[in-house]
Amino acid sequence: MNTALDGFWWYVTLEGRPGSEEVLASLAEMSGSIGSEEMSRDASQLLRAYFRSSQDLGFWLERLGGALEPWPEVRIADMGKIENRQWHTEWKEAFPPLAVGEGLVVLAPWHRGSEPKERLPLYIYPGSAFGTGYHESTQIVLALLERSHIRGADAADIGAGSGILSIAAIKLGARRVLARDHDPAVISEIRHNLELNEIPTGAVALEVGNLLDGLEGKVDLLMANIVIEPLLEMLPSVRGLLKKRGRALFSGLLVKERDRFLKALQEAGLEMVDEISLGDWWGTTVEAN
Repeated sequence: MNTALDGFWWYVTLEGRPGSEEVLASLAEMSGSIGSEEMSRDASQLLRAYFRSSQDLGFWLERLGGALEPWPEVRIADMGKIENRQWHTEWKEAFPPLAVGEGLVVLAPWHRGSEPKERLPLYIYPGSAFGTGYHESTQIVLALLERSHIRGADAADIGAGSGILSIAAIKLGARRVLARDHDPAVISEIRHNLELNEIPTGAVALEVGNLLDGLEGKVDLLMANIVIEPLLEMLPSVRGLLKKRGRALFSGLLVKERDRFLKALQEAGLEMVDEISLGDWWGTTVEAN
C-alpha cells in the first residue's frame, strides 16, 4: 500500500450541473478529500478532488460512490494520480490552525504548542474521515455547539466522521458522547483523535450504525453534520430521542435548503431556536415544541 510520503496523491474529477460547486465540494470532503479545485466547462460544473495516497484509489472510489448515491445528477468524470515531490510539506501546509466560533481552534497535531491561549484546542489528524474542521458545515455546527449549554450532558454524534464534534462536546463539558458512523473504517481515526486530545477513557463510546437505527436511550444533545437527505430521514425519530429540554444540532445544509428543512422540522414536532450561516452553508439548533 502506498503512503502519503510516496510523492503523489490521487485525484477524482466530479461533474455536476452548473452552479453545483458547493454540493460537489461537500461530497468530496465527506468522502475524505484533503482539498479540491473548481474547473470550468460551459455546460457543467467540474471539481477535481484530491485524496491521500495512503489508501488505494479503489478505496476512495468506494467512499465517493456511497456519497454520490443520493445525487444522480453528479458523476465521476475522470481520475488518476498527480506526482508531487513536495507532497509531505504541501500536505501539512494545507491544514493551518483554524479559529472557529468564539473560543475554539482546530489544529493538526504538528501545530501543537502554537494554539492561542484564549481558545480551546481541538487536535484533529487530517485522515480519510469527514470533519477536519475546514469545511463551513463543520465550523457551523462547532459554533452552534459552543453556544449551547452542555455541561453534564449526554450526547450523540451521528455521522461522527473524524470525531471532532464528540471531542468538542467533551471539552465543552458534556458528560458522555456516543459517536456513531455507518463506516467502520472511521472508528480507528476517531480513536486516534480521542488520544490526541487526551479524552478520558469511556467518555466517548464508538459505534457502527446507520443514522438513528436501533439507537436506544435518550440524550440531552443530538449532533449531526451530514447532507439534507439523511437528515430528513432522521427527523421523525429525533423528538423521541431527546430528553426533556433536549436539543439537536443539524448542519451540512445549504442556505437554499433552509425553507425545506424548516418545514420538515415543523412536521416532526421540532422548533428552531438558533441558526448560523457561513457562505452557502447553514445549520440550526432545534428543540421539541
